[in-house]
Amino acid sequence: MFVVISILILIVSVLMVLIVLVQNSKGGGLASNFSASNQFMGVRQTADFLEKATWTLAIAILVLSLAAAMAIPKFNAVPGLMDTELRQQIEQTAPVNFQAPPANPDED
Repeated sequence: MFVVISILILIVSVLMVLIVLVQNSKGGGLASNFSASNQFMGVRQTADFLEKATWTLAIAILVLSLAAAMAIPKFNAVPGLMDTELRQQIEQTAPVNFQAPPANPDED
């Protein structure tokens, strides 16, 4: 589930980048290129559509991010299991005998 949500976040992010790049900060953008008199959508309708699409995609990223945070796989499904396994590994390892280094390295 986490992978599916991550892929959806990636797709929505790419769409958002494309929508933002199409917009013009001064109100023109893609809408100004299609200003013919016989067009289906006017300049204002295109700008409204792009703005609504931007807000919709931003909300979608927010919701998908929250869903991804809840869907992150939990590795410690059983409480204390990881601690027990780690404790067993520590107890099974043989102790290593370390020799203390000489007090004065020149006395070797």
